[in-house]
Amino acid sequence: MAMTPDQANWFSQAFQQLEANVGQAILGKHRVIRLAIACMLAEGHLLLEDAPGTGKTALARSIAATVAGTDSRIQFTPDLLPSDVTGVVIYDQRVREFEFRPGPIFASIVLADEINRASPKTQSALLEVMEEGRVTVDGVTHETERPFMVIATQNPIEQAGTYRLPEAQLDRFLMKASIGYPDRQATVDILRGARRDRAADLTAVITTSAVADMADLGATNGVDVAILDYISRLCEETRIAPETRIGVSVRGALAMTRLVKIWAAAQGRNFVIPDDVKDLALPVWSHRLVMDPEAEFAGATPAGVVTRLLKEVAPPQDRVLVS
Repeated sequence: MAMTPDQANWFSQAFQQLEANVGQAILGKHRVIRLAIACMLAEGHLLLEDAPGTGKTALARSIAATVAGTDSRIQFTPDLLPSDVTGVVIYDQRVREFEFRPGPIFASIVLADEINRASPKTQSALLEVMEEGRVTVDGVTHETERPFMVIATQNPIEQAGTYRLPEAQLDRFLMKASIGYPDRQATVDILRGARRDRAADLTAVITTSAVADMADLGATNGVDVAILDYISRLCEETRIAPETRIGVSVRGALAMTRLVKIWAAAQGRNFVIPDDVKDLALPVWSHRLVMDPEAEFAGATPAGVVTRLLKEVAPPQDRVLVS
């Protein structure tokens, strides 16, 4: 059943409560907070790339505290093993049976701190769980909680001793965002509070089961066939753009479709408009493009390609609503 206007209004109010609560810890960063919450409700994962000390860890902890969920932090280092992430099967001598000890990936909000410092083998341990929400160890499948969201961070400045995330893993992040430094007034407010950990002061405003209900409701939001065609055309254009070698995948198109439903509902609408796609195109698609080396050397960027295509590809006019 498609979302009704009353349900969209309730969704918007609940979304604003989540945003306001997280905003008590992350001052002056309303857009990135909205993006992170929308990513969680779209049941996706978020990659934060920013300089140290901008609040990446605090954002993850604030979201976990807001939704009354469990949270874990995995500090990715070169010596981290896949079993340190997913868990391990050990032999319990007391009962003479093998027992699965779950790893830190089994939490509502998982902070993968400095993910690019771990080896590719360890990074690959996240591929299955990020795509399917489950982990297979010794042939046995273990389901994660719901909601389940990986918030990974990486430092774009210090590249020594790091491993570049492969395209297959980047494609599993629903979006990539940057928090950035706060403005002067927000900085003054932070200094005035002088608290080291604002996230620790937050209280939950919603249960994890309610978050799952919001995700299910958001997925019922209506999308015009014309909007779906618009998304498809944009994706096709990224694949044939002269600046790129690889454009947006079908997974990227599906990610956009899931997210625009949540984004529209967060604004109290039970329908998606072209501006929703335009508003989300950069965080959802930029990190999925593989640039042509010569074009990149000449100054072309993924963000530049997406921005150009948004201007060149005409948005739809007619509405043919589907659920």
